[in-house]
Amino acid sequence: MTKKILGRVDKIDFPELKLYTIDVKMDTGAYTSAIHCSKIREENNKLYCIFESKGHPNFKSDEVVFDNYTYTDVKSSNGYKENRYKIKTTVVFFEKTYKINLTLSTRDDMKFPVLIGRQFLSKKFLVDVDLENQSFNQINK
Repeated sequence: MTKKILGRVDKIDFPELKLYTIDVKMDTGAYTSAIHCSKIREENNKLYCIFESKGHPNFKSDEVVFDNYTYTDVKSSNGYKENRYKIKTTVVFFEKTYKINLTLSTRDDMKFPVLIGRQFLSKKFLVDVDLENQSFNQINK
């Protein structure tokens, strides 16, 4: 299988979350992928999330409800462990839909509301840090 080449950043869609043209950063140093979630509440074995970020006008959703979710420990580069919610959804790169696991995180103070980690990138993509928006640019040619 030939791997597609991604740049260090891109703009992609999360159709099940109704989030489109979202700025993402490829993070080959991170194992898991993470998405900013501004409001999270757990009630009656359901997870209620609102995806919204002031600095990213496209990153705004109505409340999304997850029946299936888990918890996972995420270790930061400084060694700090954090227990986070983990959801499964879909993401579109190069007009192809893939399944992805995302941990929910507070990333409001970060430049990118989504980080794409090695677990997702592995066996599908190579990352060339000199490039940008390879998937987005292919669609908009």
